Amino acid sequence: MNIAYPLKVDQNGLFASANDEQHIEQLIEQVLFTAPGERVNLPEFGTSLSRFVFSTSNTEIISAVQLLVQGALQQWLGNLIQVQMVQITIEDSTLNINVSYVIKQTRKQMVSQFKNESQRV
Repeated sequence: MNIAYPLKVDQNGLFASANDEQHIEQLIEQVLFTAPGERVNLPEFGTSLSRFVFSTSNTEIISAVQLLVQGALQQWLGNLIQVQMVQITIEDSTLNINVSYVIKQTRKQMVSQFKNESQRV
């Protein structure tokens, strides 16, 4: 059984669960949106995506973010997925991330979309 992320309770008062595909997508989300140092026992876990939210949308920044994401997914989820492609777009204060991957156990091709939105204060 895979516990759903974010943690929530279902209608029976139990922890909600997720199927295998949902669970892997939720694991990808955790890797993308956890800042290094945020997990005490795994200080290297995650990415630094929040640093790029207000970056200009130039080729160098986008390439760097794509490599950052692909490397983190390979490091932390390489036993579960094979990353095919990472596409990044930066629009205003939103970082859009599309990840194309294959689930190794089922060989199923998947595409997941994520957004990291921030607001300037």
